[in-house]
Amino acid sequence: MTDRLEYPVIIAPLAMEDGDGFSALVPDLPGCMSDGETPEKAIANVQDAIASWIEAAHELGRSIPRPSRKLAFA
Repeated sequence: MTDRLEYPVIIAPLAMEDGDGFSALVPDLPGCMSDGETPEKAIANVQDAIASWIEAAHELGRSIPRPSRKLAFA
């Protein structure tokens, strides 16, 4: 299985009307995202989302993209 920690993650603050906190987006895995009250919590939560995304892709027989680069925070 692909190491979920290899995927780059974009962290961005959420607006108060969007729940405040931070979003975590995985550009290499379409639709894979999460959020959290802090950047650290958003990263922890998105790791679960990455694992779920990969598991669902396996179950559906879809290919899993290779990470485009090392883990990055923006």
